[in-house]
Amino acid sequence: MSAAEKNPVEILQGLLRCPSVTPAEGGALDLLEGLLTKAGFVCHRLKFSDVDTPDVDNLYARWGTAAPHFCFAGHTDVVPVGDVAGWSFDPFGGEVKDGYVCGRGAADMKGPIACFVSAVLRFLDEHKPQGSISFLITGDEEGPSINGTPKMLKWLEEHGEKIDFCLVGEPTSREKLGDMIKIGRRGTFTGYLTVDGKQGHVAYPHLADNPVPKLVKLLAALDALVLDTGNEHFQPSNLETVNIDIGNKAENVIPARARATFNIRFNSHWNGKTLEAKIRETLEATNVPYKLDIRVGGESFYTAPGQHSDLIVETIRKHTGRTPELSTSGGTSDARYIKNHCPVIEFGIVGETMHKTDERVAVSDMHALADIYLDILKGWFRV
Repeated sequence: MSAAEKNPVEILQGLLRCPSVTPAEGGALDLLEGLLTKAGFVCHRLKFSDVDTPDVDNLYARWGTAAPHFCFAGHTDVVPVGDVAGWSFDPFGGEVKDGYVCGRGAADMKGPIACFVSAVLRFLDEHKPQGSISFLITGDEEGPSINGTPKMLKWLEEHGEKIDFCLVGEPTSREKLGDMIKIGRRGTFTGYLTVDGKQGHVAYPHLADNPVPKLVKLLAALDALVLDTGNEHFQPSNLETVNIDIGNKAENVIPARARATFNIRFNSHWNGKTLEAKIRETLEATNVPYKLDIRVGGESFYTAPGQHSDLIVETIRKHTGRTPELSTSGGTSDARYIKNHCPVIEFGIVGETMHKTDERVAVSDMHALADIYLDILKGWFRV
């Protein structure tokens, strides 16, 4: 393969020019499939569907058939660009400007994907390891996360594919490349709270039943709830009210219904079931009638430090001089699904501009990250 095809910056530029806003594939998976097929990978395009969700195209590519099996996981879908007029460059132009590769998804997470592809292609030029390397690339991480990684992992199980270790390329670095890797994540729990009342005229409250004060009482109880104080590996669980919807545009009408949505990021003190029980206990203590629907977007998980994290830490230190923090902070990622199948760690580019206007990554960091991934592969396969 040509030097350009293995250059992480040029790979990233190609990916950025693919408008792969969830759930659109935008050509990003086509680009990756072409590169990986040329390098000897067996590629499978996996399109999944579900009720009330858009179809999503995904890519699984594997080189080799034997164990041990190293997998790189990531997503090519990106969030919308928002107001294009606010960007100082074309969000899908893949421009290199002032030492940065610019575009939507540069940090989250087409940049790390480009670096890993570059590392793998260079690695296979030099070595033919005893084992396998694969890519698990979804187009549904920024969306509902229903027709992406969870169903891909089920497909792998059904086809006898066993992964021994997975590296997810989320943008874990905070300020400098390699200052943080993620060895776990808190879980996510969303509650949809509804209080019914009786509509009426504000001048005749005795003929109505206002649900708003009742909803406020329920939310106050939730806001006062201290779930835990954290532990050795996790920060405290936190509950945040994220939406209140009365749906009332009139000034003189008592509404018939009030709704609120809250989200909890919870640590290993809890799981979805125990957390639901605690929330219902708290709400019932108010003696306010309510309806609660819940969605557990993922349980908390923790990958204990060991051979995998040691290898990544030492490789980062070798290239940057930094010793990364082993963290469980931040939001969720598809690692929450992968952890049920194999040990998983997240490490990627600086995420300062992810999801922002003028998203970009440093050219120097792209080359450094690709070199780090290359040496991680060498260390993992002991070549």
